[in-house]
Amino acid sequence: MSLGLTEIALILAVVLILFGGKRIPELAKALGKAQYEYKKAKELLQNEAKELKDSVDKAAAEEEQKSKE
Repeated sequence: MSLGLTEIALILAVVLILFGGKRIPELAKALGKAQYEYKKAKELLQNEAKELKDSVDKAAAEEEQKSKE
């Protein structure tokens, strides 16, 4: 599903009417900060999940090694 030129123009017109020209830069800045924080948190969670998986894999390998002895 993609937006055409008409839909984008309609959305921009509604935003302009609702918020006014002076508030749009503030809203865009806030949206950019929120997007940055979301990406940062997502990467942090992915790194933590990878570290947890690696430690579980390592513990399982050590356990398997002990059971072979």
